[in-house]
Amino acid sequence: MLSRKRVPIFADNQEGDTYAWFSQRAWVEIDLGALSHNVQQLVKFLSPRTQLMAVVKADAYGHGAVTVAKTALEAGASWLGVATVPEGIQLREEGIKAPILILGAINTPEQIQASANWQLQPTLCSPKQALEFSNTLENINNHSSLPVHIKLDTGMSRLGTNWQEAADFVQLVQGLPHLDIISIYSHLATADSADVTVMSEQHKRFEEAIVQIKAKGIKIPSLHLANSAATLTDSRLHYDMVRVGLAIYGVYPATHLQNQIKLQPVLQLKARVTQVKIIAAGTGVSYGHNYTASEEMRLAVVGIGYADGVPRHLSNQMQVLIRGQRVSQIGAITMDQIMLNVDSIPDLQEGEIVTLLGEQGQEQISVDDWANLLKTISWEILCGFKHRLPRVAVI
Repeated sequence: MLSRKRVPIFADNQEGDTYAWFSQRAWVEIDLGALSHNVQQLVKFLSPRTQLMAVVKADAYGHGAVTVAKTALEAGASWLGVATVPEGIQLREEGIKAPILILGAINTPEQIQASANWQLQPTLCSPKQALEFSNTLENINNHSSLPVHIKLDTGMSRLGTNWQEAADFVQLVQGLPHLDIISIYSHLATADSADVTVMSEQHKRFEEAIVQIKAKGIKIPSLHLANSAATLTDSRLHYDMVRVGLAIYGVYPATHLQNQIKLQPVLQLKARVTQVKIIAAGTGVSYGHNYTASEEMRLAVVGIGYADGVPRHLSNQMQVLIRGQRVSQIGAITMDQIMLNVDSIPDLQEGEIVTLLGEQGQEQISVDDWANLLKTISWEILCGFKHRLPRVAVI
């Protein structure tokens, strides 16, 4: 099998002439082939009338927003979703021309003007916000219409106008100058649950709101409701577009959805052994000595820690892969380093690669493994890897 090429991805706060990825103590690998596969599988899963929005907020869940956005668009996505104006501007500065929805709420004249200047499509959540948009665009002598998306709160209790007031809100926005309604959407709170009761109620409310809007004679260009979990759960939730984040990165929103389509993990986390030593029985390891060697032990130090995004609460719980073998992490995870019990690999050398997340041989450690140990969600794990870890594209 041919070796695949690895190319550094640099974030805004990383210098292009930084050390080559292979000289780093630790790094994140982004498999662009897996990313393309996931997007293509999702597009095939949808009907031809339903578009795919790739959600690339939070630096594409830690994967590198620009590279992910370009790859996703090439693989069949037609929209991009971000949380903030600067995230959208970053994509535009890199020459990306696809429509970009700002999923978060913006309110200041500066943000509104930037949205217009950079051809970003904002979300409107309230009458007050809509009036501010219209007035700001009037004051900057912008005589063109800004595409906007109407957000309804159908039960998430986060952003959006109450679904029962949807018709009046949409009618207000439609009557304001400089605003062009592109879509109406909502967000599901429990789509990843096997119990669909709440999701079904939200879906019903969304449908009722649409009926009320149409009753006023208002034509709705586009509707969207489904996130990753809803996309995989029920085709009735797909409408004109789905907004997929987690699934394009090869992680399932819930275990009961794993049989819907075949996804491939995109991210791997790797680091290098920086020292190997022998410690005597009774020796404490790391801060607090919450681990003590019961007998003489071969210990390896690895150059990665909680300042890189390895949660400290994984101390004495996690395993890593070396030469395709599982070995245990011991002692408290420190800011820049972790320690391992490597008695099972007596000839281990400094510089060898340790896989913290990903595959080696027949073994695999997943993002979900960490999330389960920490009683959290995989989204948080992916978004936690800091920018001092170089991102390396595997192509």
